Amino acid sequence: MAKTKSKEKQGSEFYENPEVLAQQLSKTEEFIENNKKIVFGLGGVIALIIVAFFGYRYYMNNLNQEAQKEMFQAVYWYENGEYDLALNGDGNNFGFLAIVEDYGSTKAGNLASFYLGSIYLHQGEFETAIDYLEDFSSDDLLVQARAYALIGDAYMELGNYSKAAGQYGEAASYKSNKEFSPVYLMKQGLAYEKANDIEAAIGSYRKVVEDFSDSKQKVEAQKYLSRLETQK
Repeated sequence: MAKTKSKEKQGSEFYENPEVLAQQLSKTEEFIENNKKIVFGLGGVIALIIVAFFGYRYYMNNLNQEAQKEMFQAVYWYENGEYDLALNGDGNNFGFLAIVEDYGSTKAGNLASFYLGSIYLHQGEFETAIDYLEDFSSDDLLVQARAYALIGDAYMELGNYSKAAGQYGEAASYKSNKEFSPVYLMKQGLAYEKANDIEAAIGSYRKVVEDFSDSKQKVEAQKYLSRLETQK
């Protein structure tokens, strides 16, 4: 207790006694004077880091805006089913391939990978579709889950039903919701059936029935459950 009081007294003396405060300030000035290179060197490094951080963020924001403008026409072609133009452009406007090549580090470039995966899946180039869809990453509720599901579709086409089921599971569990999760669970159940994993398929259908009882897929899931359980 006495030690605590002594420390408090010393602290109080530091702030209240002008002579003690002056001595401390003098020591600080002396340290800076004797270590100018270290002090100002560290200050310079910190300043450079701060400038570099904000400079990079400003540069990336501008680059992303530029990429979005360049991608506008490619998105238009995609939405109209003109996939070759959406991929390669028309000589005046970029396609998604050029967007990824020139702006791959931007948010727009990231989204272009999703579009490319979707297009290649539509064109039957399933492995290429998987590559681009796996490069894509987003916090968006709908788009990221959709990307997982499209990878699942590609694996289904390739006959790799176990991997397809895993991807549908990722889609269903990503920010789970009653609109889309039961749809992906139904696809997962079908993939497990094709992989001859009946128990896992039953688990997928049962999850729809129990966890998404108010979904449109519930009745269909119940039918599939009954069919599989009678086969056991």
